[in-house]
Amino acid sequence: MKSLPFRLGIHPINWVGEDVKEFGDETTFEQIIDDIQALGLTGTEMGRKFPTDQVVLKRELNARGIQLVSQWKSVLLSDPSYRASELEQYRRHAEFLKEMGSEVISTCEVGGSLHFDPRRTPNEKEVIRLDAEGWAHLAEGLNQAGEIAKQIGLKLTYHHHGGTVVESPEEIDRLMEMTDPSLVHLLFDTGHSYYGGGDPLHLLRKHRERIAYIHLKDIRLEVLEKARSEQSDFVTCIRKGVFTVPGDGCIDFAPIFGELLGTSYTGWALLEGEQDPYQHPARLYAERSLQYISSLIHQQTHGASNLSLN
Repeated sequence: MKSLPFRLGIHPINWVGEDVKEFGDETTFEQIIDDIQALGLTGTEMGRKFPTDQVVLKRELNARGIQLVSQWKSVLLSDPSYRASELEQYRRHAEFLKEMGSEVISTCEVGGSLHFDPRRTPNEKEVIRLDAEGWAHLAEGLNQAGEIAKQIGLKLTYHHHGGTVVESPEEIDRLMEMTDPSLVHLLFDTGHSYYGGGDPLHLLRKHRERIAYIHLKDIRLEVLEKARSEQSDFVTCIRKGVFTVPGDGCIDFAPIFGELLGTSYTGWALLEGEQDPYQHPARLYAERSLQYISSLIHQQTHGASNLSLN
Protein backbone atom coordinates (compact mmCIF):
# COMPACT_ATOMS: atom_id res chain seq x y z
CA MET A 1 0.00 0.00 0.00
CA LYS A 2 1.84 3.04 -1.28
CA SER A 3 -0.15 5.44 0.90
CA LEU A 4 1.32 3.98 4.09
CA PRO A 5 4.45 5.61 5.57
CA PHE A 6 5.51 2.25 6.99
CA ARG A 7 6.11 -1.15 5.39
CA LEU A 8 3.33 -3.75 5.51
CA GLY A 9 4.04 -7.49 5.54
CA ILE A 10 2.54 -10.70 6.89
CA HIS A 11 3.65 -13.37 9.36
CA PRO A 12 3.83 -17.05 8.30
CA ILE A 13 1.94 -17.91 11.50
CA ASN A 14 -1.21 -17.21 9.47
CA TRP A 15 -0.44 -20.40 7.51
CA VAL A 16 1.43 -22.55 10.04
CA GLY A 17 1.04 -22.40 13.82
CA GLU A 18 4.08 -21.95 16.01
CA ASP A 19 2.50 -22.59 19.42
CA VAL A 20 -0.21 -24.92 18.09
CA LYS A 21 1.71 -27.26 15.82
CA GLU A 22 -1.30 -28.91 14.19
CA PHE A 23 -2.44 -25.62 12.67
CA GLY A 24 -1.43 -25.87 9.01
CA ASP A 25 1.23 -28.46 9.69
CA GLU A 26 0.99 -29.87 6.14
CA THR A 27 1.48 -26.44 4.57
CA THR A 28 4.79 -26.01 2.75
CA PHE A 29 7.26 -23.15 2.77
CA GLU A 30 6.70 -22.66 -0.94
CA GLN A 31 2.94 -22.29 -0.51
CA ILE A 32 3.43 -19.66 2.19
CA ILE A 33 5.80 -17.46 0.24
CA ASP A 34 3.89 -17.92 -3.03
CA ASP A 35 0.76 -16.69 -1.25
CA ILE A 36 2.66 -13.74 0.25
CA GLN A 37 3.89 -12.78 -3.20
CA ALA A 38 0.36 -13.11 -4.64
CA LEU A 39 -0.93 -10.80 -1.88
CA GLY A 40 1.53 -8.15 -3.05
CA LEU A 41 3.31 -8.07 0.31
CA THR A 42 7.08 -7.84 0.59
CA GLY A 43 7.96 -8.72 4.19
CA THR A 44 7.65 -11.73 6.46
CA GLU A 45 9.19 -13.35 9.53
CA MET A 46 11.01 -16.65 9.82
CA GLY A 47 8.63 -19.58 10.31
CA ARG A 48 9.17 -23.19 11.28
CA LYS A 49 8.62 -24.36 7.70
CA PHE A 50 11.29 -22.02 6.35
CA PRO A 51 14.66 -23.47 5.28
CA THR A 52 17.48 -22.68 7.69
CA ASP A 53 20.12 -22.78 4.95
CA GLN A 54 20.78 -19.09 4.29
CA VAL A 55 21.65 -19.63 0.64
CA VAL A 56 18.40 -21.44 -0.05
CA LEU A 57 16.32 -19.04 2.05
CA LYS A 58 17.80 -15.96 0.37
CA ARG A 59 17.32 -17.43 -3.08
CA GLU A 60 13.66 -18.28 -2.53
CA LEU A 61 12.75 -15.00 -0.82
CA ASN A 62 14.68 -12.85 -3.29
CA ALA A 63 13.01 -14.61 -6.23
CA ARG A 64 9.67 -13.38 -4.89
CA GLY A 65 10.79 -9.93 -3.73
CA ILE A 66 10.25 -10.75 -0.06
CA GLN A 67 12.37 -9.45 2.84
CA LEU A 68 12.95 -11.45 6.00
CA VAL A 69 11.89 -8.89 8.61
CA SER A 70 12.74 -10.74 11.82
CA GLN A 71 12.63 -14.01 13.72
CA TRP A 72 11.30 -14.76 17.20
CA LYS A 73 13.98 -15.26 19.85
CA SER A 74 13.02 -16.71 23.22
CA VAL A 75 15.32 -15.65 26.05
CA LEU A 76 15.65 -16.77 29.66
CA LEU A 77 17.35 -13.78 31.23
CA SER A 78 15.42 -13.51 34.48
CA ASP A 79 17.55 -16.41 35.76
CA PRO A 80 21.20 -15.25 35.91
CA SER A 81 22.49 -18.83 35.71
CA TYR A 82 21.34 -18.87 32.08
CA ARG A 83 22.75 -15.43 31.19
CA ALA A 84 26.03 -16.37 29.48
CA SER A 85 24.59 -19.10 27.28
CA GLU A 86 21.51 -17.01 26.43
CA LEU A 87 23.61 -14.05 25.29
CA GLU A 88 25.83 -16.28 23.16
CA GLN A 89 22.77 -17.75 21.47
CA TYR A 90 21.40 -14.25 21.05
CA ARG A 91 24.56 -13.14 19.26
CA ARG A 92 24.32 -16.04 16.81
CA HIS A 93 20.64 -15.28 16.23
CA ALA A 94 21.45 -11.62 15.54
CA GLU A 95 24.25 -12.53 13.14
CA PHE A 96 21.86 -14.76 11.16
CA LEU A 97 19.25 -12.00 10.90
CA LYS A 98 21.84 -9.39 9.94
CA GLU A 99 23.08 -11.65 7.15
CA MET A 100 19.46 -11.94 5.95
CA GLY A 101 19.05 -8.16 5.85
CA SER A 102 16.74 -7.90 8.86
CA GLU A 103 16.66 -4.82 11.08
CA VAL A 104 14.94 -6.03 14.27
CA ILE A 105 14.90 -9.06 16.57
CA SER A 106 11.57 -10.14 18.05
CA THR A 107 12.61 -10.94 21.63
CA CYS A 108 10.56 -12.43 24.48
CA GLU A 109 11.41 -13.55 28.01
CA VAL A 110 10.09 -17.07 28.59
CA GLY A 111 11.03 -17.48 32.26
CA GLY A 112 7.93 -18.36 34.28
CA SER A 113 5.82 -19.20 31.23
CA LEU A 114 3.77 -22.39 31.26
CA HIS A 115 4.48 -23.19 27.64
CA PHE A 116 7.90 -21.76 26.82
CA ASP A 117 10.04 -22.02 29.99
CA PRO A 118 12.19 -25.20 29.76
CA ARG A 119 12.23 -25.43 33.57
CA ARG A 120 8.45 -25.91 33.86
CA THR A 121 6.71 -29.29 34.13
CA PRO A 122 3.54 -30.41 32.27
CA ASN A 123 1.38 -30.59 35.41
CA GLU A 124 1.75 -26.88 36.28
CA LYS A 125 -1.17 -24.52 35.67
CA GLU A 126 -0.10 -20.88 36.10
CA VAL A 127 2.53 -18.43 34.86
CA ILE A 128 5.05 -17.69 37.64
CA ARG A 129 5.30 -13.89 37.81
CA LEU A 130 8.69 -12.23 38.38
CA ASP A 131 9.74 -10.97 41.79
CA ALA A 132 11.88 -7.83 42.18
CA GLU A 133 15.10 -9.78 41.78
CA GLY A 134 13.82 -11.48 38.64
CA TRP A 135 12.84 -8.13 37.14
CA ALA A 136 16.30 -6.72 37.84
CA HIS A 137 18.00 -9.70 36.20
CA LEU A 138 15.69 -9.50 33.20
CA ALA A 139 16.29 -5.78 32.65
CA GLU A 140 20.04 -6.15 32.96
CA GLY A 141 20.09 -9.14 30.62
CA LEU A 142 17.92 -7.38 28.03
CA ASN A 143 20.20 -4.34 28.07
CA GLN A 144 23.15 -6.64 27.41
CA ALA A 145 21.30 -8.44 24.61
CA GLY A 146 20.30 -5.05 23.19
CA GLU A 147 23.93 -3.99 23.18
CA ILE A 148 24.84 -7.12 21.22
CA ALA A 149 22.08 -6.39 18.71
CA LYS A 150 23.19 -2.77 18.39
CA GLN A 151 26.82 -3.75 17.78
CA ILE A 152 25.70 -6.04 14.96
CA GLY A 153 23.44 -3.37 13.48
CA LEU A 154 19.98 -4.47 14.63
CA LYS A 155 17.42 -3.44 17.23
CA LEU A 156 16.14 -5.63 20.05
CA THR A 157 12.35 -5.27 19.95
CA TYR A 158 10.67 -6.70 23.04
CA HIS A 159 7.52 -8.71 22.28
CA HIS A 160 5.01 -8.40 25.14
CA HIS A 161 3.18 -11.70 24.87
CA GLY A 162 0.24 -13.62 26.29
CA GLY A 163 1.14 -16.37 28.70
CA THR A 164 4.45 -14.77 29.71
CA VAL A 165 5.68 -12.53 32.53
CA VAL A 166 5.37 -9.39 30.40
CA GLU A 167 1.81 -9.26 29.10
CA SER A 168 -0.21 -6.77 31.17
CA PRO A 169 -0.02 -2.97 30.73
CA GLU A 170 1.69 -2.65 34.12
CA GLU A 171 4.32 -5.25 33.17
CA ILE A 172 5.01 -3.57 29.83
CA ASP A 173 5.38 -0.19 31.57
CA ARG A 174 7.74 -1.68 34.14
CA LEU A 175 9.92 -3.25 31.46
CA MET A 176 10.12 0.01 29.54
CA GLU A 177 11.02 1.91 32.72
CA MET A 178 13.74 -0.52 33.75
CA THR A 179 15.51 -0.90 30.38
CA ASP A 180 17.71 1.43 28.35
CA PRO A 181 15.66 3.12 25.57
CA SER A 182 18.67 3.09 23.27
CA LEU A 183 19.07 -0.68 23.63
CA VAL A 184 15.60 -2.13 24.26
CA HIS A 185 12.79 -1.18 21.89
CA LEU A 186 9.18 -2.32 21.83
CA LEU A 187 7.40 -4.69 19.49
CA PHE A 188 3.87 -3.29 19.61
CA ASP A 189 1.38 -6.16 19.19
CA THR A 190 -2.28 -5.12 19.07
CA GLY A 191 -3.68 -8.58 19.77
CA HIS A 192 -1.37 -9.42 22.64
CA SER A 193 -1.99 -5.99 24.15
CA TYR A 194 -5.73 -6.66 24.25
CA TYR A 195 -5.23 -10.26 25.40
CA GLY A 196 -3.08 -8.99 28.28
CA GLY A 197 -5.85 -6.70 29.51
CA GLY A 198 -4.68 -3.50 27.85
CA ASP A 199 -5.90 -0.98 25.32
CA PRO A 200 -3.74 -1.19 22.17
CA LEU A 201 -4.33 2.46 21.30
CA HIS A 202 -3.23 3.57 24.77
CA LEU A 203 -0.13 1.39 24.55
CA LEU A 204 0.73 2.86 21.16
CA ARG A 205 0.33 6.42 22.40
CA LYS A 206 2.22 5.83 25.65
CA HIS A 207 5.27 4.10 24.20
CA ARG A 208 5.33 5.28 20.59
CA GLU A 209 8.92 6.52 20.90
CA ARG A 210 10.09 3.02 21.87
CA ILE A 211 8.22 1.17 19.09
CA ALA A 212 10.51 -0.27 16.40
CA TYR A 213 8.33 -3.12 15.11
CA ILE A 214 4.58 -3.86 14.91
CA HIS A 215 2.34 -6.94 14.78
CA LEU A 216 -1.25 -6.26 13.71
CA LYS A 217 -3.52 -8.90 15.22
CA ASP A 218 -7.21 -8.94 16.20
CA ILE A 219 -9.18 -10.64 18.99
CA ARG A 220 -12.46 -12.55 18.97
CA LEU A 221 -13.97 -11.12 22.14
CA GLU A 222 -16.57 -13.85 22.64
CA VAL A 223 -13.86 -16.50 22.42
CA LEU A 224 -11.63 -14.61 24.85
CA GLU A 225 -14.41 -14.10 27.40
CA LYS A 226 -15.47 -17.76 27.27
CA ALA A 227 -11.88 -18.97 27.53
CA ARG A 228 -11.28 -16.68 30.51
CA SER A 229 -14.42 -17.95 32.25
CA GLU A 230 -13.09 -21.48 31.76
CA GLN A 231 -9.62 -20.39 33.00
CA SER A 232 -8.02 -21.62 29.77
CA ASP A 233 -4.29 -21.23 29.37
CA PHE A 234 -2.71 -19.29 26.52
CA VAL A 235 -2.23 -22.14 24.03
CA THR A 236 -5.76 -23.41 24.69
CA CYS A 237 -7.04 -19.92 23.89
CA ILE A 238 -5.26 -20.09 20.52
CA ARG A 239 -6.80 -23.50 19.82
CA LYS A 240 -10.22 -22.03 20.60
CA GLY A 241 -9.64 -19.27 18.00
CA VAL A 242 -9.03 -16.22 20.17
CA PHE A 243 -6.84 -14.51 17.54
CA THR A 244 -7.67 -13.44 14.00
CA VAL A 245 -6.56 -10.87 11.41
CA PRO A 246 -7.37 -7.14 11.67
CA GLY A 247 -10.97 -6.42 10.77
CA ASP A 248 -12.33 -9.78 11.88
CA GLY A 249 -12.40 -9.16 15.63
CA CYS A 250 -13.29 -6.61 18.27
CA ILE A 251 -10.32 -4.22 18.08
CA ASP A 252 -11.05 -0.84 16.51
CA PHE A 253 -8.09 -0.32 14.19
CA ALA A 254 -9.31 3.03 12.84
CA PRO A 255 -7.72 5.17 15.61
CA ILE A 256 -4.66 2.89 15.65
CA PHE A 257 -4.02 3.54 11.97
CA GLY A 258 -4.84 7.19 12.54
CA GLU A 259 -2.04 7.34 15.12
CA LEU A 260 0.39 5.42 12.93
CA LEU A 261 -0.30 7.59 9.91
CA GLY A 262 0.35 10.64 12.06
CA THR A 263 3.70 9.46 13.40
CA SER A 264 7.15 9.16 11.90
CA TYR A 265 7.10 5.35 12.13
CA THR A 266 8.66 3.87 9.00
CA GLY A 267 9.40 0.31 10.15
CA TRP A 268 7.57 -2.92 9.44
CA ALA A 269 4.03 -3.86 10.48
CA LEU A 270 3.09 -7.51 9.96
CA LEU A 271 -0.43 -8.94 9.73
CA GLU A 272 -1.05 -11.85 12.10
CA GLY A 273 -3.99 -14.18 12.57
CA GLU A 274 -2.63 -17.24 14.43
CA GLN A 275 -5.70 -19.37 13.81
CA ASP A 276 -6.55 -22.68 12.18
CA PRO A 277 -5.96 -22.10 8.44
CA TYR A 278 -8.30 -24.98 7.53
CA GLN A 279 -11.20 -23.13 9.14
CA HIS A 280 -9.86 -19.66 8.30
CA PRO A 281 -7.82 -19.85 5.05
CA ALA A 282 -4.74 -17.68 5.45
CA ARG A 283 -4.67 -16.07 2.02
CA LEU A 284 -8.42 -15.36 1.94
CA TYR A 285 -8.38 -13.80 5.40
CA ALA A 286 -5.30 -11.77 4.50
CA GLU A 287 -7.02 -10.46 1.37
CA ARG A 288 -10.05 -9.38 3.39
CA SER A 289 -7.85 -7.80 6.05
CA LEU A 290 -5.95 -5.83 3.44
CA GLN A 291 -9.28 -4.58 2.08
CA TYR A 292 -10.26 -3.54 5.59
CA ILE A 293 -6.96 -1.72 6.12
CA SER A 294 -7.38 0.00 2.76
CA SER A 295 -10.79 1.20 3.91
CA LEU A 296 -9.23 2.62 7.10
CA ILE A 297 -6.65 4.52 5.09
CA HIS A 298 -9.41 5.87 2.87
CA GLN A 299 -11.34 6.85 5.98
CA GLN A 300 -8.36 8.72 7.37
CA THR A 301 -7.76 10.61 4.13
CA HIS A 302 -11.31 11.05 2.84
CA GLY A 303 -13.57 10.62 5.89
CA ALA A 304 -15.25 7.51 4.52
CA SER A 305 -17.18 5.22 6.83
CA ASN A 306 -15.42 2.28 8.44
CA LEU A 307 -15.86 -1.16 6.85
CA SER A 308 -15.72 -4.52 8.60
CA LEU A 309 -14.28 -7.78 7.33
CA ASN A 310 -17.55 -9.64 7.80
